[in-house]
Amino acid sequence: MPFLAAVKAVLGFLIKMSFSDDPAHTQTLSRPLQWGKQLMGAVTFYTQMPIPHHWPMSFEGIARFAPLVGIGIGLLLAAADWGLATVAMPLATRCALLVALWLWLTGGLHLDGAMDTADGLAVPDPARRLDVMADSRAGAFGAMIAVVVLGLKTLCLMDLETLRWVGLPLAAGWGRWGQVVAIARYPYLRAEGKGALHKAHAHPVTDWLWGFMALMGLVGIAWALAPTAGIWLLAVTVSGGLIALAVGAWLQWQLGGHTGDTYGAIVEWTEVLLLCGMVTLQQWM
Repeated sequence: MPFLAAVKAVLGFLIKMSFSDDPAHTQTLSRPLQWGKQLMGAVTFYTQMPIPHHWPMSFEGIARFAPLVGIGIGLLLAAADWGLATVAMPLATRCALLVALWLWLTGGLHLDGAMDTADGLAVPDPARRLDVMADSRAGAFGAMIAVVVLGLKTLCLMDLETLRWVGLPLAAGWGRWGQVVAIARYPYLRAEGKGALHKAHAHPVTDWLWGFMALMGLVGIAWALAPTAGIWLLAVTVSGGLIALAVGAWLQWQLGGHTGDTYGAIVEWTEVLLLCGMVTLQQWM
């Protein structure tokens, strides 16, 4: 039978690869293992998830997996949202707890970057902006931005009714996809820092594809499960990509490049603006 013949051929190929001494074959087999190590490194770097330290992980080139980590964070938040709704928790309290959990899962990594970026951009002298951003102390503008970001997320979640379970991972995923594009496309302004690691190991041609394909897959699943919301999903997908690109480009225009702080700002502002777009689009469709 053709099917059995195909299975036999595939098994034969895998057995041949397993016992081959060809360096190219060995590299092909080791590549998925390296991706797995990078994914574990990305989860460890971008979240506070309790990953055992003895698990094999690599931190080189982890930025490409950031959108996948974002999708995972969003799905965890969606599960928590469902659980809290099941026990009849009031909507406002539920949404506030979701935003608090969101902040805890990321350890405030991206919000801290958004705050530092706000403090830097508030300085009229462009030559001093990077020095102000490097100061670990939060300024007035940084504190205000934190209130705005957290407040808007809470209010948007209170208003979001259409496909909440997919809206959360889409917002978190597109935010981190914008970060990957900025890493690949724009110059890095510091010689050191957490962001320098991402820039040094970036693959500009392919890195953005990982997150993009994952996001398209998520949209496809949601569309299959809720075909009546297809237009909303399409509009949110286009909006997410455009917002992510626009935020990164605007920060590049303001500073002439990017730092680890602006990478965090891209994540936070893309998430917030896309959530605002979601609740607006659901009124139109």
